[in-house]
Amino acid sequence: MKISGQNKLAGEVIAIKKGDVECQVTMKSGEHRIVSIITRDSAEEMELKVGDQVVALIKSTEVMIMK
Repeated sequence: MKISGQNKLAGEVIAIKKGDVECQVTMKSGEHRIVSIITRDSAEEMELKVGDQVVALIKSTEVMIMK
């Protein structure tokens, strides 16, 4: 699959919290933790589970930098 997004971070799913409609998926990429909200249907279609290797594709109109 090809996609135009350039901000990709590979990592491992470390937690999944399932709600009625959405899931909170937490992944670890290096020393960083990334949390994403996706639909429960999408999580089930992808058969996501803790330990899966995944890629976070980040598309944002604004990115903040802290120091």
